[in-house]
Amino acid sequence: MTSHFERLIHPKERVAVFIDGANLYSAARGVAVDIDYKKLLSEFRARGRFVRANYYTAIVEDQEFSPIRPLVDWLDYNGYSVITKPAREYMDANGRKRFKGDMDVDIAVDMLDAASWCDHAFLFSGDGDFTPLVAAVQRRGVRVTVVSTIRANPPAIADDLRRQADAFLDLADLASLVGRPPRERDRAPAGRFDDEDDYPDDA
Repeated sequence: MTSHFERLIHPKERVAVFIDGANLYSAARGVAVDIDYKKLLSEFRARGRFVRANYYTAIVEDQEFSPIRPLVDWLDYNGYSVITKPAREYMDANGRKRFKGDMDVDIAVDMLDAASWCDHAFLFSGDGDFTPLVAAVQRRGVRVTVVSTIRANPPAIADDLRRQADAFLDLADLASLVGRPPRERDRAPAGRFDDEDDYPDDA
C-alpha cells in the first residue's frame, strides 16, 4: 500500500530536508519512535529528485563527552549536512544548570536560500516560530511539508504551523518507514539517547 508520505513527493520535484534536531528528538520521544536516520535518508533518496538533508543542533562544547556528538558525527559521515553551534549555559528556576541552543535563524536562512532551487521542502519541527518562515518560502513557489506529531501529550506541533504548511506528516505514522524496531534499540548505533537533557533546549 502506498503511504501518505510516498504520495506527497512528485517524481520530478527537487526535495530538500531541514531537521530541527532538538525539536524532532522531543517529538519522537513523545510518541516513542526511535528514528533510524539511515532509513530516513533512504526514503527521501528513493523519491523525487532528492538534493540535500540538513540537520541542526547546538552542542555543549566544554563537556568531556557530549552525548549527541556520536549522532552528529555519524550523520556527518552518512549523507547529512550537519549545522551546529555552541550551546549557552544558564540556570533554570530550580537552580539546575541547563543549556540553550537556538538554531531557528540558521534553519530560516538555509530554507530561504533553498527556495531558489528546490520545489518541496520538508521541515522536521513543530516550532510555531517557523510559521512566518514557511509562509515566506511558500511565496517563493516552494511546497512545504511539516513533520512533527499531534499525538504526544501535549502535541509537539503548533497549530498555526500545521495550518500554514501545505501538508503535515505525523511522526507516529512514519514509524514503520523510519523507526527502529524495538529489538534493535538496545544495539542501536550513535544517536539513541534516553535522557531528556541530552539535547540543549531549542528556545
